[in-house]
Amino acid sequence: MEFNQFFSLKGKVAIVTGGGNGIGKACALILAQAGASVAVSDLKLADAQAVADEIAASGAKAIAVECNVTEDSHLVNLVDRTVKELGGVHILVNNAGGGGGGRENPRNITVDDFAWRFKLNVYSAWRLSQLCAPHMKDGKYGSIINITSMASINKSPNMSAYASSKAAMNHMTANLAMDYGIDGIRVNAVGPGATKTAALASVLTPEIEAKMLTHTPIKRLGEVEDIAGTVLYFAAPVSEWVSGQVIFVNGGGIQTLD
Repeated sequence: MEFNQFFSLKGKVAIVTGGGNGIGKACALILAQAGASVAVSDLKLADAQAVADEIAASGAKAIAVECNVTEDSHLVNLVDRTVKELGGVHILVNNAGGGGGGRENPRNITVDDFAWRFKLNVYSAWRLSQLCAPHMKDGKYGSIINITSMASINKSPNMSAYASSKAAMNHMTANLAMDYGIDGIRVNAVGPGATKTAALASVLTPEIEAKMLTHTPIKRLGEVEDIAGTVLYFAAPVSEWVSGQVIFVNGGGIQTLD
């Protein structure tokens, strides 16, 4: 393979969930810069459309799709529209997710609260993988990238639902790599540490940031581009013999407040 082909996604089609802001937006932009056409999905259509318009302005192809990943009909529509309007699916970035990290005191949350975290973070990624895999097989190229979290391996109070759902994503990634590898589809995950998104910015103070960096060898918090760069690695031919792996992007340490 020639050097300039290692990171080329020319002719490929990517789906990025939660692509309207933050890490998802950075992933959509970098995949487009590498040559992919991108379906940007988000719960807020206006946010997805703004990212799709930015991609289109750069000369790449993009569509915006409103998608609640906890609704199966939305997932089916997302894949169907992507195939119809962009010509296939080769790359899936399961970025949409969330939960009540830090607000999940088991004395206060319900079973339904706990189950919802899994529906949002785990079930949606599994289902989208199932929907996309046949198209990846047909297109003779497949890379599924799940966005997990450092919370999946850290031990923190009031995070039992979110953290365990992300831990499940790690193990699901390894198992789906076994299932889909025979079809030439790679399945990997990226686990962000504390990354400067709007959500973090809403609670971040200089004091909190300093405490987060106490056990972080690279003395800064993550930027969304740090996560997107690792997603590009997994999406591109450079990692064509890498599957079932989780890369934690965390400055070499942990950013807990303990």
